[in-house]
Amino acid sequence: MTNDTATLERNATNAAPAEGALARVKDDAAMLKAAAKLTRDLNQPSSKIYWADMLGSALLGYAGLFAAMLVRPTWLAVAAGLVAVLALYRAGSFIHELTHIKKGAVKGFRLIWNLAVGVPLLVPSFMYEGVHNQHHAKRYYGTIDDPEYLPLALMHPWSLPLFLIVAALAPVGMLIRFAILAPLSLLVPKLRAVVVGRYSGLQINPKFVRPKAQGDFARDWAWQEAACSVWAIALLTMVATGVVPLRDFLIFLGVASGVMFLNQVRTLVAHLWENEGDPMSVTAQFLDSVNVPPPGSLPALWAPVGLRYHALHHLLPGLPYHALGEAHRRLCKELESGSAYHASSHRGLAPLVARLARSTMSNRAPRIN
Repeated sequence: MTNDTATLERNATNAAPAEGALARVKDDAAMLKAAAKLTRDLNQPSSKIYWADMLGSALLGYAGLFAAMLVRPTWLAVAAGLVAVLALYRAGSFIHELTHIKKGAVKGFRLIWNLAVGVPLLVPSFMYEGVHNQHHAKRYYGTIDDPEYLPLALMHPWSLPLFLIVAALAPVGMLIRFAILAPLSLLVPKLRAVVVGRYSGLQINPKFVRPKAQGDFARDWAWQEAACSVWAIALLTMVATGVVPLRDFLIFLGVASGVMFLNQVRTLVAHLWENEGDPMSVTAQFLDSVNVPPPGSLPALWAPVGLRYHALHHLLPGLPYHALGEAHRRLCKELESGSAYHASSHRGLAPLVARLARSTMSNRAPRIN
């Protein structure tokens, strides 16, 4: 049996497959069975934890944001801004939970999250719901139809800094999308098709085209998009007329940029990005994903709300974030050292980034553009 410490050294029995071999990995039946069996009692989300964590993070984040605008000297404003980035990043990360918990399981949570976080930061939940779910579909993961997958390990070295720069500029893009493109697209059908298909998802695959929303989700999309447009137009108007000082607006953009950048760093190491576009087994998808469990403490900051257990999440996508740590401990105790489960545990951010960078600089890098 293994112990419940998190990261194990890879050896001949639990090493991950070589790059390019993921599509040939067969499912580890023992791991899949244990994952389902050992976590049956952990599937119920705790409303108290969800509300306290999300609202507490949002309140701390906005307190840090306003402090950054108001305090002097500069170093103190910067410190407050960093607190705002970390806290709002944590609050914003609940958008991931919204895509997985059953509707109504935590009553009112989707509405309040959008009003408190999604709309003010111009990242409403409709931009993730319906997109992220496709990333979890077995037949889509790692293929060209996966909106959240790029074979980064097989791309050019400059792809990595570009990947991060695009995220840092995202808040400006969101202002353009909601303040200008959304209203104009209501008058120009062809533009509307582009806005819906290309600019309505938090996706990293540039080839993914989103279909038009249907049913209840279309109504949710409509009110969230309208609210974001009103807020974006109002914000830009207040800045243009001097109601909101330019310095405060730039601080807001800086904090929002920091949130998006940090999330993109986390995304950079959420997977190994080594699949070449072929369909994969569940175990192969798991091995291409990353856990960064304890004893490391920094992942709690850069991979909050259960995101440090991203590989485990791909095994059990319906498990609430607050149960993932316990699920991981149970599986580590139950599964033998040769189980594929242990091969997805990594030690931290720096080794993962270094691994990815080495892959892009290898002889294989130019194959995918």
